[in-house]
Amino acid sequence: MANPYIEIAGRKISGDYKPYVIAEISANHNGSLDTAQKIIEEANKAGADAVKLQTYTADTITLDCDAEEFQIHGGLWDGKTLYQLYQEAHMPWVWHKPLFEYARNLGITIFSSPFDNTAVDLLEDLNAPAYKIASFEAVDLPLIKYVASTGKPMIISTGMADADEISEAIEAARSGGCKELAILHCVSGYPAPAEDYNLRTIQDMMQRYGLVTGLSDHTLDNTTAIASVVLGASIIEKHFTLDRSGGGPDDSFSLEPPELMALCRDSKTAWRAQGKVDYGRKSSEQGNARFRRSLYITSALRKGDVLTRDNVRSVRPGFGLPPKKLEEILGRRVNRDVEFGTALTQDLIE
Repeated sequence: MANPYIEIAGRKISGDYKPYVIAEISANHNGSLDTAQKIIEEANKAGADAVKLQTYTADTITLDCDAEEFQIHGGLWDGKTLYQLYQEAHMPWVWHKPLFEYARNLGITIFSSPFDNTAVDLLEDLNAPAYKIASFEAVDLPLIKYVASTGKPMIISTGMADADEISEAIEAARSGGCKELAILHCVSGYPAPAEDYNLRTIQDMMQRYGLVTGLSDHTLDNTTAIASVVLGASIIEKHFTLDRSGGGPDDSFSLEPPELMALCRDSKTAWRAQGKVDYGRKSSEQGNARFRRSLYITSALRKGDVLTRDNVRSVRPGFGLPPKKLEEILGRRVNRDVEFGTALTQDLIE
């Protein structure tokens, strides 16, 4: 059965192709268009397939309200209201066009996560090649249907969503007209410990939903992401920054350029290493086959001498009969004179 695939900006994404690595800029621009452009440049240098923005304003994502429900307690953003956080973290919408142009000039794919319909409209004006639904919006079925109506490929993060909610999001995308859909296993902790990821869930998601499946990874290193590739992840999304100590809302759990470069390299190595079921001798083993054990004559023999454990041994290299033949040849005679150190082959035995 062929693996499902989607295609973004001409790049096919499935288990049959090397992992698709998305560098998430999120709030790591820290209020600077120059920084946002530099992040895109460094992501491209590192080998990422795409960079992703987040398209919202504080007013499109929450209310300017300081009631208890809108307060953040604990974690990275302790003490802020939701409005304050998103006011600080959002990317100005007037930046989107120059950033899209900048990425396209570099040759790296760029798209975004919209958080309401007006964001989708903006991104459509910029001809975004795909859309990402953030984990917290996976329950916003009307938004998913609106994104689906664009006809563009869609990726849905599933952090915090249970199996039924994932099914509902998929159905909303399908019913809205989405033909190319992928889902990401995700843990919406910032950062998230590796042990929370339960990566075997990826295989279950692939079987359960039959979609291109990947990982949105919020752990602090690359181990979890690389391991996910071996379990079938076709997409890896990681937050990316120029400097983890930059002080922005998302900097502290993001990769820096050398780490993103390592992820792009090592995830591809993990993908290639999966290969196929193959018990045959590999190309890299051919030269070493000669060093396997085989049967050798350990003392000079005259024609007619009997082969015994005193004059035959299993040793390296591997030019003689295989060791499994030892019991079979013991007690038989050699048909010619044989020197010490001769590989015992069938043609030497009477």
